Amino acid sequence: MGSGSIRRSGGALFRGVLSAAGAKGGTFTDVPTTFCASTASTAATGPLAPAASAATGSAGRAARNGFPLRTVAALAATGLLGSPVLAGTAHADPKAPAPPAKMSQIGGDRLGTPGVHVQPKPGAPKLPGPDALTARSWIVSDAESGKVLAAKNPHWQLAPASTLKMLFADTVMPKFPKNQKHTVKPADLAGMGVGSSLVGIKENLTYTVHDLWLGVFLRSGNDAVHTLSAMNGGTAATVAQMQQHAKELNANDTHVVTPDGYDAPGQVSSAYDLSLFARAGLQNADFREYCSTASAQFPGDKGKDGKRATFGIQNTNRLLSGDYDMKPYPGIAGVKNGSTTNAGSTFTGVAQRGDRKLLVTVMNPAKKMHNEAYREAAQLLDWGFAAADKVEPVGRLVGPRSEDDGRGAVAPAKHRKGANDSSQAALDSTGGPGGAWTAVGIGVGAVVLLGLVGLAVHRKWPLPALVRGRGRRSGR
Repeated sequence: MGSGSIRRSGGALFRGVLSAAGAKGGTFTDVPTTFCASTASTAATGPLAPAASAATGSAGRAARNGFPLRTVAALAATGLLGSPVLAGTAHADPKAPAPPAKMSQIGGDRLGTPGVHVQPKPGAPKLPGPDALTARSWIVSDAESGKVLAAKNPHWQLAPASTLKMLFADTVMPKFPKNQKHTVKPADLAGMGVGSSLVGIKENLTYTVHDLWLGVFLRSGNDAVHTLSAMNGGTAATVAQMQQHAKELNANDTHVVTPDGYDAPGQVSSAYDLSLFARAGLQNADFREYCSTASAQFPGDKGKDGKRATFGIQNTNRLLSGDYDMKPYPGIAGVKNGSTTNAGSTFTGVAQRGDRKLLVTVMNPAKKMHNEAYREAAQLLDWGFAAADKVEPVGRLVGPRSEDDGRGAVAPAKHRKGANDSSQAALDSTGGPGGAWTAVGIGVGAVVLLGLVGLAVHRKWPLPALVRGRGRRSGR
């Protein structure tokens, strides 16, 4: 493929999902494409939710929704008719699992109880209702102060899909310089799940670490994740390091089984933890660069003249890159999207308006419409920017274990790097004004404010170009 072209991959990915022998739940659909029920030849590559019912009885519904009988028969054979995205349902499955009655209370007691939590002041805008916000779990928070403005089941342990790659980046990115080169061995690409999203890495070709991270963030490439994991000592070692780093970040809802987020028994995270991973990653300038890059050129094969061709790749975060039915969100600056059979659609994003920076995480919307996770995230961001000063926080995003015990107490100064003895005070567990732990290192020239009951560090970020929501474009 010639230099400067954009590689299309949706159809190939979906063919892998449908036709791979013995394909199991967990195949990736991270590259969003369009599904049209009225067109027999259109590949259904949108996010797939767990099957709501057996294929029995689904064929009739599918035919009524516009699927030709030949297509119905093929889909029935794969078991996909049980998916709400194909059946055309827009509401929650009555058999959908309910959140646990009691969940983690890290960040505040209210965050550990099921349901929607919001505490509006007079004049606060109304939070969108359940017909608009259908995700099983979501959270919107202030990225700097950590105040949680509103949340629904934020500690519910759910399959994370490729949003888990944020933890992978938090763990592995600091270990390798961007210009380090690596020649890919066949063993580096072994063990990827059926239907994995790929950026197009080829064995026996050489890539820079910069190339590989573009593949991770823009195309959610499991081939890039496995290559970086091989450089890091292997998949098992990387998974163990990710689990340890999650523990350090007080992300106790997370259990890591695969480094790329591919569905695996026991692999879970939560909207709360994914927000912690994003907030931690945004302290790293390289992380910010990759997650905010809208498009880039990626190295391809060698030509007959020995020169490497390049092909274009575009970020699958539709709030950043846009889509035919969606414009980029104003002020968006990343972070990561995902979709698997078990997880449905997942998304964590960060955006800025003026001096306000908000984080939002959405997990598994019940409404299976095109780009639904992004639509619900955008609604939460809109509400959050309008409501930020008109609601009492219902919790907070805690800091790393070295600085914050997760329950409201600041760690002793001797356990905190660069801590001031006078800052040993209790952080408000409900995320009140004095209980703000902010994302450290997201800019230049931190100012540490020592309050009566807390510690807050304010940095200027994202970069101005990101504030305008244009995204970055990267070359090689």
